[in-house]
Amino acid sequence: MPGGLRRCRRSPSRSGSSTNSWHPTDSKEQKVTTWTADELNRIGAADELQIASTRPDGSLRSYVTIWAVRVGSDVYVRSAYGSDNPWYRRALASGAGRIKAGGVERDVGFAIASDPEIQQDIDNAYHAKYDRYGARIVGSVVGEHSHEVTVRLLPHEGSTSRWPLEPISSER
Repeated sequence: MPGGLRRCRRSPSRSGSSTNSWHPTDSKEQKVTTWTADELNRIGAADELQIASTRPDGSLRSYVTIWAVRVGSDVYVRSAYGSDNPWYRRALASGAGRIKAGGVERDVGFAIASDPEIQQDIDNAYHAKYDRYGARIVGSVVGEHSHEVTVRLLPHEGSTSRWPLEPISSER
């Protein structure tokens, strides 16, 4: 997998136990946290989410407005029209960034949501939230073609600087 985007699957930590935290290879610690109920509700109710990935120097790129859905205690975004979308390629390359939605602003990590069992739930969430915009536009973010470009947003503590990361767990 190129760049910093990681697959969502369980991997052992350095101590051998499974964990949901970033494991930087330098001295900075960026710890994956959980969304609060308030954050989940506010992001879930927001029509749009602004997302920015980090540049190699650690600064944030410009925000891009996209759709996001909440499924359980997780937040997901998808790249409309596939993997060539610039925000998606930049997220793939950096693995980290910042989001703003519903008054929530958080540093996040980006992880590919590779679990096929959650994809239909994500499709359903997109339909429930966005079908009012019409089948053509919602069709750009639902269905099998969208499953491979589904990104789970992992809230974390720490800076948005580019992280040299090891793969992490994002399954529960």
